[in-house]
Amino acid sequence: MERTTLRRRALAAGTATVAVGALALAGLTGVASADPADSAAAPVSADSLSPGLLAAMERDLGLDADDARSRIANEYRAAAVAAGLEKSLGADFAGARVSGEKATLTVSTTDASQAARITGAGAKAEVVAHSLDRLEGVKESLDRAAQRKAPKGVPVWYVDVEANRVVVNAASTAAGTAFLKAAGADSSLVTVARSAEKPRTFADLRGGDAYYMNGSGRCSIGFSVKRGTQNGFATAGHCGRVGTTTNGFNQQAQGTFQGSTFPGRDYAWVATNANWTPRPTVNGYGRGDVTVAGSTASVVGASVCRSGSTTGWHCGTIQQLNTSVTYPEGTISGVTRTSVCAEPGDSGGSYISGNQAQGVTSGGSGNCSSGGTTYFQPLNPLLQAYGLTLVTSGTPTDPPTTPPTDPPTDPPGGTWAAGTAYAAGATVTYGGATYRCLQAHTAQPGWTPAAVPALWQRI
Repeated sequence: MERTTLRRRALAAGTATVAVGALALAGLTGVASADPADSAAAPVSADSLSPGLLAAMERDLGLDADDARSRIANEYRAAAVAAGLEKSLGADFAGARVSGEKATLTVSTTDASQAARITGAGAKAEVVAHSLDRLEGVKESLDRAAQRKAPKGVPVWYVDVEANRVVVNAASTAAGTAFLKAAGADSSLVTVARSAEKPRTFADLRGGDAYYMNGSGRCSIGFSVKRGTQNGFATAGHCGRVGTTTNGFNQQAQGTFQGSTFPGRDYAWVATNANWTPRPTVNGYGRGDVTVAGSTASVVGASVCRSGSTTGWHCGTIQQLNTSVTYPEGTISGVTRTSVCAEPGDSGGSYISGNQAQGVTSGGSGNCSSGGTTYFQPLNPLLQAYGLTLVTSGTPTDPPTTPPTDPPTDPPGGTWAAGTAYAAGATVTYGGATYRCLQAHTAQPGWTPAAVPALWQRI
C-alpha cells in the first residue's frame, strides 16, 4: 500500500472545509541523516541549536534552554529507537509516541510477547488491539472516498496511535457517519468527534525568505535542495504550478517551478538561477539562523518549530502523522498535524525539530493570537518524489574534482552507478564495501559513496 511504502521509505532514509489564504514561509536547510534504526542520536550541544528556536520553545512550550536541549536530545533518541522497533515488530507494530518534558517513548504492539523486546530497547511497552497497518488501512478507505467526493462537514481524519483508533473530526455526528458509510469503512475502529475546525491553505502571498509567484502572489522557501547540480528549494505545491516563475525577496528573478502536486499532496520544488546560492539554514528572524543537520522524522508528541515570514518562530508538538485534511481546493493526505500556529504568509515554510528538517507548511486553522492547528507536508516524501537532495553543510555543491581513493576491488563502481535515483536507506556496493544511502538523491559522476559521506554511510 502507498501509505505503508511511504512510511517504510521514510524510516530508511484528518479533513475540513476552509477559507483560502495564500501564504508562505521561507527557510533554507540541510541533510538527511543516517538510518535512525542503526545509530543512536548524538547529544545536542549547547551551541548546536538556534537561540531563536530555544526562545520560541520557551515561549510556546514553557521550556528553558537546558530543558529544551534535553528534550530534543531525548526526542532524537526516541525517533531512532521507534524506527528500529517498527522494523523488528513488523505487522505487530501499532505506533509510537513520546510524552512529557523528558519525551518518554511509548511503543505499542498487538503481540504481548513483544513487550520484552520493546522494554529492552528502552521504551515503554503498550499492548493494544489494532496494528498501525490495520488502522491506516481504514484511513486509506476514507482517503479513497474523499478523492471521489470531498466529504461535507468533515474537515480532518487521522490515526490516533494513543487511542488506537481512527478519528474523524466532523461538524456533526451525522456528517461523520455519512462519510464512514460512503467509504465503506469499518466503523468499529473509528471515533467520530465533533469539531468546528475550518482548515485553509496558508498563502497570503513571504517567508523564512519570501518569494513571489509570477510577479503577484507570495510564498516562502522551505528548504534548500539540489537535483544533480541544479540548485533550488522545496516549498508547498499550492503556491504554484509547473512553469510558474518566481522572484526572490528582493524582487530579482529567481527560478521556475519544476514539479508541483496539489491537491492530493502539497509539495513542490523550484529550480533557481545561478544568482541564488542554496544555504543549509532556516531564517531565524533576528534570533540566529538554524543550521539543518538532517531530516529524521520525529514521532507523535515530539516538539516542532516553524519559521514563517508573517509570524516568525512558533513552536508546538506533533499531534498525528499521516493526516488527511480537506481544503476548498480538495483533499490532502499524508500531512502531519501539529499544535503550531500559522497565518497567511507562512505557507511553504520550514518545520524543524531541533536541527532535523521535518517538512513545509501546508495550511491549517486559527491564528497566532488565539491559537490554531497547522499541517505540514513531510519533507522526505517530497525529496523522494522529485529525486532531490536536501542541502546541508555536508552536501557537496559540485562533483568532487579528485578521483576516489577507495580500492577498485569490485567492477567499476560496484552496484553503485551515476545517474541512478537512490532512496534513503538503499544499499550499494562500491570499492569492496557496502554503503547505505543517507538521503534521497540522483547520483552524479564523481559522487561515489566513499567520496561523499553526506550522502552515504559505510556499513
